[in-house]
This record gives sequence, structure tokens and C-alpha cells, in this order.
Amino acid sequence: MKKYLLLSLLFIFTIPQLSQSQSIHNPTVDLEIVDKIMEEGIERSQVMEIASWLTDVYGPRLTNSPQMRNANEYTKRALEEMGLENSYLHRWGPFGKGWELNRFAMHANSPYSYFPVTAYPKAWSPGHNGPVEGDVVFLNVDSVEDLEQYRGTLSNKFVMLDEPQESEPSWDPIASRVSDERLLDLANAAPEVRTREQNQRQPNPEAAARAELQYEIMKLLWEEKPLAILDYGYRGWYGQIAVSAASVPAEPGTPWGERPRVWDADVTDVVPQISLMREHYGRIYRMLEKDVPVQIELDMQVSFYDDDLYGYNTIAEIPGTDPELKDEVVILGAHLDSWHASTGAADNASGSAVMMEAVRILKEIGVQPRRTIRIALWDGEEQGLHGSREYVADHFAEAGGSWNQSGEMEKKDDYDNFSAYYNIDNGTGQIRGIYLQQNEDVRYLFRTWLKPFEEWDANTVTYNNTGSTDHIAFDRVGLPGFQFIQDPIEYFTMTHHSNMDYYERLVEQDLQRTAVIVATFVYHTAMLDEKLPRK
Repeated sequence: MKKYLLLSLLFIFTIPQLSQSQSIHNPTVDLEIVDKIMEEGIERSQVMEIASWLTDVYGPRLTNSPQMRNANEYTKRALEEMGLENSYLHRWGPFGKGWELNRFAMHANSPYSYFPVTAYPKAWSPGHNGPVEGDVVFLNVDSVEDLEQYRGTLSNKFVMLDEPQESEPSWDPIASRVSDERLLDLANAAPEVRTREQNQRQPNPEAAARAELQYEIMKLLWEEKPLAILDYGYRGWYGQIAVSAASVPAEPGTPWGERPRVWDADVTDVVPQISLMREHYGRIYRMLEKDVPVQIELDMQVSFYDDDLYGYNTIAEIPGTDPELKDEVVILGAHLDSWHASTGAADNASGSAVMMEAVRILKEIGVQPRRTIRIALWDGEEQGLHGSREYVADHFAEAGGSWNQSGEMEKKDDYDNFSAYYNIDNGTGQIRGIYLQQNEDVRYLFRTWLKPFEEWDANTVTYNNTGSTDHIAFDRVGLPGFQFIQDPIEYFTMTHHSNMDYYERLVEQDLQRTAVIVATFVYHTAMLDEKLPRK
């Protein structure tokens, strides 16, 4: 306990301390509460235990899969046991079919050798009733006319479409922290001025021609029904395979929201799609180049679930205590769903465990927030922020137009009772600061709240936006939604959407510190006289 008291004493003369005036214009820090949060969050942390349940027991957590439903029930139960109230599963959708991989094994044989193939099927790929065997063929196609030579020949084959990725030794470290130079760039970021011409997307005839050829190839494969389409994943060496969902042919020019998705209830007869380790894909390709035949044996069994096409978010609360402010909410959240080739540790059991740990800390130290603190663990983020977007539409506001374009907006009853949303979704790395999402009015407030964490190098506030995760669902309807700056560690080099994303990739110290900082932000937001300002 002494080291936390000492930390408070270090900042007692440099940080504005909590007073009766708890205004965004005169920001304060309750150092006594920060001390308690630090002690509970570092000395008695439960974040790794929560993460183990989410990964080792309930992972992977693919949207609308049985594992995701089990994770929903676990998180709801765990939050209730922590003492949170008003817990429930928020239903959204419909989304589409659930999918589960039951068995997978792949083997390659040639006249000269045998080797097991390291690979993962893409989610929502159909399986086969039992083991199947077939030759591997490479489609050497430069034009639509080249397709005719393959018509009527592919139904019992494994089809490769792409030349292998070229490799070179990896000279960069796998894991890293955000550099001082990058943090300085973020801190100095300012509004970007762009011309109308710069904002207009220029036509790309070559890309359009490639898209048209790809569409014709996929149409042929859907007619031929090969045993599987093989690729090498979109990232990864040294046995790493980044894999997501199978695809369905969509005519070029089809608006994004109108394209068929492999999980749609009415999409059937999908061709199995499998991503191979790049080294194995390259070996098979080079053998075929030498006219050495390669045969694959595949045992792939899956289950589809269409009895409930909806997804579910886990919601729970620490109720507010101020009669005038208790109906206002401060939300912290992370997406609970993951892809399926591993247990989804850094993406995003880490964020979910951090948020659960943050509310556990606040309950354990007995805070009495003025506003209601609400935790939300989202479903369907990986397929397009579905869970958070539909939750926002149900409770706060529904934006018109496409999902990333505001258009006309219909505000709901709770819109004016919303204060802030805080999100974690960039892996296991600790918080180094926060993105303002161009909300300049909260800069000084956030800098003040980060002051106690300067020893952790967590003090960067940037004007910049960041995207691609659930705070966008709030930001796009004009509500203050924020994602923290995090150390990348191995996120985009090793773990993100890959078969390497297991519990072992989590960094305990970083998760503990992140939970402490999040709990501090959530508490102080709940105690302000006003809601956070909006852009």
C-alpha cells in the first residue's frame, strides 16, 4: 500500500485534486480513488483469470456460434457475481447462421513424399460427410477466355488460384512498443486540410478489370463445385495463418451493404475455402510447376446453426446514485466475438477481460458513481461492428445511409442521457494515451486524468481519429466515443485474426495497467457535473 500512497504524494502538488467543482472546465483527479484503483488492480488483479476463462474455456467465439453463446452466458454470470446489476443479453439482428468446426485434418501426397498440411478452413465454409481425396490444380488464368479450358474438370479437385507469396527473412522485431517519435507525432497532430479533388476517389480501370476477372473465376468455381478452394491467408509466415470468413461471388459494383454474406440464412451451396500456411502453399505450387502431381486428403466436418439467427451483447451496470444524474450513462466496452483459428486472446478477449476487470475494481473498492456505469461486451464486431451499431440504434440514435455515413439521424430517448463511451480493441498492449476523435474540448480533461500515469508513459492525447472498432458506432451519431492508444506488442505481426492468438500472447502487466487507467477514466466521467462535450 505504501508505494501507492507515495505515488499520490508525488502528484499532490501537480494534479488538480477533486473538489466540489468537478467541471470539464476545471478538471480534477480524485487521488484517493486512483490509489485504491491502483492497489486493487495491481495487487489483486483478476484480469488474467478472466482472460483464461474467455480463451481457454470459451474460445474461439465466432459470432452466433455455440462458443459465443457460452461466452455470453459466462460474462453475464461473472458480472453478476462481481455485484453488477441490471444484467441481460441484448438481442440484435437478425445476423445469420451460426457455424462451428467439428473436425479438421489435411494431408498431402506426391509420388515422392507425404506431409501433413497446416491449414484452417474459412468460417462458414461447408464441410464434407467424410474424408475426401483429390488432385490439386492451379488455375493459370489471365483472361475470361482462359477459364474455358477448366470447365467440366474441377468438381473433384482442390483448386489454387494465386501464385505464392514471396518470402524474405524478417529483420524487424515481432513485438514492439509505441516509439517516442510516434507518440510525439500523435501529440502534435492537427486537423488535416484536404481539397475536394483529394477527397474524391479516382477510378482505377486496372482494379476494375481484376475485380471483373475474379468474379468470373468465382462464378465458374460455384458451377464446378471443387472439393475446396485453397489460398495462403492474407498475412503470416513461420506457421502463422491469418484467416477470416469464406466469400460469396458478388458482381462488381454491387453496393457493400447489398452483397451476399456467407452467413446469410439464404446463402447455400458455398464452396469450401481453406487457408494454408504460406510455406506449405508454396511447396505444393512449386511441385505442380515441376509437373509433380499432388493429391490432398481432407477430413473437414462442420455444423451450421439456424434455429436462432440473432446475436447477443452482454450488458450490466453499476447504478448511479445521484438523483439528478443517475439516468445518465458512462459506457465502457470491448468486442467479445473473435475469429475461429485460435482462442481470440489479443483480439479481443484482452479488451473484454480489461473492461470486466475495470468494473470489478470499481465494485470492489465501493465506488458510488453519480452516473450509471454500464459495461457492454459486443457481438458481431468482426463482421462489421454489428452488435455495437445495433445497440446504439436501439438506445441512442439511428443513422441513415450506409454504416459509415451519417445521413439523416433519428435520435432516441436516451440520446441526451449519454455521457461517454470508452473502448479497448488493439491487443494486449497497455494504454499509452487516447484518441480525441477530433473532440478538442476534452483534451485538457483527458490530459488531467492521465497525469497519475506518467510513470507508465501513458500521457499522450492526440487530436486524431482511429477507426475499425466499436467506438465508431457512437462517434458516427455524434456521441463521444473513444479508443485508447495502445502498445502494439505483437498485434499486427503475430496475433490479429491468426492461429497464433492464444492466452500465451497476453502480457499481464499491460492488461493490469490498462484496466487501472480505464477504471480511472470511467469513474471520473461518472462523477463530473456535466456530460462530456460533443463534437
